[in-house]
Amino acid sequence: MKSKLFLTVGAAISIAFSGTVIAQSASVGPIKIEQAYTRATMPGQQVAGGFMKIENKGGPADQLISASSPVAGEVQLHEMSMEGNVMKMRQVKDIAVPAGGSVELKPGGLHLMFMNIKAPLTSGETVPVKLKFAKAGEVEVRMPVNVMGQHVKH
Repeated sequence: MKSKLFLTVGAAISIAFSGTVIAQSASVGPIKIEQAYTRATMPGQQVAGGFMKIENKGGPADQLISASSPVAGEVQLHEMSMEGNVMKMRQVKDIAVPAGGSVELKPGGLHLMFMNIKAPLTSGETVPVKLKFAKAGEVEVRMPVNVMGQHVKH
């Protein structure tokens, strides 16, 4: 009985990690996008988060001002924060990228929010996302879709 339990747990762990996708990078001017990814969604789920590191390799301060993707009706820039014991999420008009610095879009903080997803995001596929910066311009990044609950591998 014990060996069956270990085999089942081992198989579940193996399956959980088999859908891992390495994040992809992209650049526009001094702006470099790294570790971009999103997570798989359930059928009927209408929203998903997008995460990445945005680095400004020495240009003037810039701002991410919009994002779009054919997989969603709209992509919003969002911020999540805790106010007391209440988690608040709100749309922001831009995300600052400091000169010679970086900003991380991650769970529990700044992130992209895919709204009105047209079909479930499936682990192993990639999602094209166009990012628009105030100064650097536009760049497309292909965001790997990772297994639900899994963070990106660097």
